[in-house]
Amino acid sequence: MIAPSDLREIIRHGLLSFPVTPFDAEDRFAASPFKAHLDWLSGYDVAGLIVAGGTGEMFSLTPAEIVDVVRAAREVSGDAPVIAGCGYGTRMACDLAREIEAAGGDGILLLPHYLTGAPQEGVANRIRAVCKATNMGVIVYNRGQARVSADTLERLSDECPNLVGFKDGTGDIDTVRRVTVRLGDRLSYIGGMPTHELYAQAYRGAGMPTYSSAVFNFVPETALAFHKAFSAGDDATCEALLRDFYYPFARIRDRCEGYAVSAIKAGVRLRGFDTGPVRAPLTDLDEEEHEMMRLLIEGAA
Repeated sequence: MIAPSDLREIIRHGLLSFPVTPFDAEDRFAASPFKAHLDWLSGYDVAGLIVAGGTGEMFSLTPAEIVDVVRAAREVSGDAPVIAGCGYGTRMACDLAREIEAAGGDGILLLPHYLTGAPQEGVANRIRAVCKATNMGVIVYNRGQARVSADTLERLSDECPNLVGFKDGTGDIDTVRRVTVRLGDRLSYIGGMPTHELYAQAYRGAGMPTYSSAVFNFVPETALAFHKAFSAGDDATCEALLRDFYYPFARIRDRCEGYAVSAIKAGVRLRGFDTGPVRAPLTDLDEEEHEMMRLLIEGAA
C-alpha cells in the first residue's frame, strides 16, 4: 500500500483515470474484459486509477463486487495507485474501506451517503469514521448531499492524517476557493465535474491543478493532450480541443440523463472492448447515438 502522504503527492498534478466496470451476459462483473481494458490504458501515463467510481457505476455495484474490481485492478495496474470508490451508509463505508485495503487498494474516494440530507457535523462524523477505519489515503468527494465546508474540512484534516484529498463535483467555485486557500498544500485537489475538461480552466483559477477524466477510457491520447495543454496554461490548445471534441461529446452526453456514464461505456465498446451494458437505472445509447459516438471517435483518432 502506498503511504497516504505519498499518495497525496502522486495525485497532486497528474491526470486521474476513471475506468468503466464491464458486465457479462448474466450481469456479473466481467474481470477479464476489465483487465484487458486496463492493460491497454496502462500504456498511457496517469497518476492513478479510480476504479468502481462514478464512471465505474459504483452506485450499482455490491460491496463484494467493488472488492473484486479492486483485486482485478491490482493485478494489472503496475505502479499506478489503485483508488476505489467507497460509500453507502457510514458502517457500510467503514467495512468496505477495510475490505478494499485488504484487497490491495491504495486509497478510497469517499462518495456521498445515500438519499438523506445531513448537517455538517453529521457529514464530518461520517468522513472521520471512515478515515479511522483504514490506513489508506482518503479523498473526500464533495457532491450531492455530502457537501463539506472549508471549516469542516480543515478540522478533519487536523484530526485525520490519512485525509489526503478533496474532489469537487458541485461546481461551487466559491467553496472550492475557500478550501484551497484555507488548506493550501495539506490536501491534493481534484476536479470532479462530469466531463471535467469542460470546467478545468475555471477550476484551475480556483486552485485545482488537476482532475479525473472519464473520456480517458476511450480516447486516452485526446485526454492526455488536453491535460498537457491545461497544465502548461496553453489555453488555445484547450479551446481547440473543447471545440473539436469535448463540446460535441457533451451534446451526445446531454441527450439523456445518465449518459455521462453510458456514453463513456459506449466509447470503450467502440474501441473494441467488451463492456456489456450499463446497469439499471442507467440506460444505454440508442443506435443513432452510437453512430454519433463512432464518428466522434473517428475524428479524434
